[in-house]
Amino acid sequence: MNLTAVTEFVLLGFPTQGTIGILHPLLFSLVYLCALLGNGLIVLITTLDRHLHTPMYFFLRSLSFTDLCLITTTVPKSIANSLRHSNSISFAGCVFQVFMMIISVGTEMYLLTVMSFDRYAAICHPLHYDVIMSRDRCVQLTAVSWLGGGLYAVMHTAGTFSLSFCGSSVVHQFFCDVPQLMAISCSGNLINELVPILITSVLSICCFIFVIISYVHIFSAVRKIPSTEGKAKVYSTCLPHLLVVMLFLCTGFFAYLKPISDTPSMSDLVISMFYTMLPPTFNPIIYSLRNKALKTAVGRVIKGQFSNK
Repeated sequence: MNLTAVTEFVLLGFPTQGTIGILHPLLFSLVYLCALLGNGLIVLITTLDRHLHTPMYFFLRSLSFTDLCLITTTVPKSIANSLRHSNSISFAGCVFQVFMMIISVGTEMYLLTVMSFDRYAAICHPLHYDVIMSRDRCVQLTAVSWLGGGLYAVMHTAGTFSLSFCGSSVVHQFFCDVPQLMAISCSGNLINELVPILITSVLSICCFIFVIISYVHIFSAVRKIPSTEGKAKVYSTCLPHLLVVMLFLCTGFFAYLKPISDTPSMSDLVISMFYTMLPPTFNPIIYSLRNKALKTAVGRVIKGQFSNK
């Protein structure tokens, strides 16, 4: 059967009956609410408070917006299906999920790379920082990040939905994800989607290497800082970012590069949650927990004292 005849897919990530059927929408709703509040607050604070109109917070705002797009693409549909005791998603809905998930993930990967460059410029070249990371440069780097994510999304969406689905339309995942769609395809030649995965993997490895090189230079520079307080401030800014990059890229690599299997696996479900739900939920916590400027800005916003100077 050609893909054009397919009108819907069946998502079998979580049971819609029994205890899991109750816990799943409850936990997902809690996670989604935390992600909305955390990322929404960062977008609001970094927009309203002019003290935070710096490159670092500009990129953090862009990252939070991307995280909102990522988690909104998958989690609300899964919650709705569970509450309606339904597992179906339309063909168009599946295409939309794949496109939006890939563009969000791709953009986030590039933004995390750009943020490491921003930290490198701030710590290793402080005298030239304002020139290197000018407002125009920040806007350009963010636009390039979204453009790169968009190209990924077009490649993966076109490659995935050019495959034929002759038998089962059951996707063993709580959203339409590329590896699971490839697993149920009856196309003998998967080259249309394997090539985009290869290209994405190579570019992701390049981004990872760039991040590591940036942090090697950063930590080398930090060792020369005489002040213990200064070192602590740099580490509190850089180590959380490095942790986010490692978690995000490693789980993504594992999900997309491991052999495709027709047999559903709980590990696939857990790994997919790591790169689609954990970053949007924990990024606001990781980036703001020890960030005095953000916490101070939150206090000002709560009191209605927005900084316009």
